[in-house]
Amino acid sequence: MHPSRLQKSPMLLPFSSALRFRTLILGAALFTAAGIAQADDFIVYSPHVLKSQSEIELRGFRYDDPRADFIGGRQAEFSVSHAFTDWWKPEIYLARYKRDPGSRGRLVGYEFENTFQFTQPGEYWADFGFLASYEHQTSAKLDVVEFGPLIEKTAGRFTHRVNLIWEKEVGAGASGKYGFRYTYSGTYAVSAAFRPGVEAYGLQLDNAYLAGPIVAGEWHVPGTTSNLEYRVGVVFGINAAAPRRALLAHVEYEFF
Repeated sequence: MHPSRLQKSPMLLPFSSALRFRTLILGAALFTAAGIAQADDFIVYSPHVLKSQSEIELRGFRYDDPRADFIGGRQAEFSVSHAFTDWWKPEIYLARYKRDPGSRGRLVGYEFENTFQFTQPGEYWADFGFLASYEHQTSAKLDVVEFGPLIEKTAGRFTHRVNLIWEKEVGAGASGKYGFRYTYSGTYAVSAAFRPGVEAYGLQLDNAYLAGPIVAGEWHVPGTTSNLEYRVGVVFGINAAAPRRALLAHVEYEFF
């Protein structure tokens, strides 16, 4: 995996009229935005959108690998979002910090990300959504677009998520090639505040594959309608092109 980048099969769905309308809006957003964001490594998105919920989110990772191509590499992102409807949640990344191995840390750009929920929980065999984002990179000549389906399935205490995400550089001189990644998260709810599990990342653009344990959870803030979510973990490189270890952290404050 190239350390200077964060990483972040089509499926047929039964389309209702409302779903067709949402898809048209999504298509228009993709083609008029002139691009989407560089991929976010080490996050598996949920397709669920909760109307009128706002979120403040901070997440990041750092490599734990002494090799010159990885040592000191880290990145963090700070974002805010608000679900305006029960099927659309836009999110703005106000700050994106990156430190490449052998370099000083710097702010690298901004991102506008959209989550679209296509189906209601339990309506079909799994819940489906779509991610579409645009990233403006202040430290590079080319911006990046990112898009793909989000899938989630809950069975008893188990929750499984799969993301299939494509990305492409846009702008003068952009390559015609698409990058692709597939990500998986599986957790078991011992309680709301303690959900151990595993995550796996297949980052084909960098020929890097990682997997490892994570712990996630959610606490209700007493006397409020707010929740605090967390996620920490470590994923291990499966092949030589991946970092030997990447340490992950994610905290999110949700409120109405």
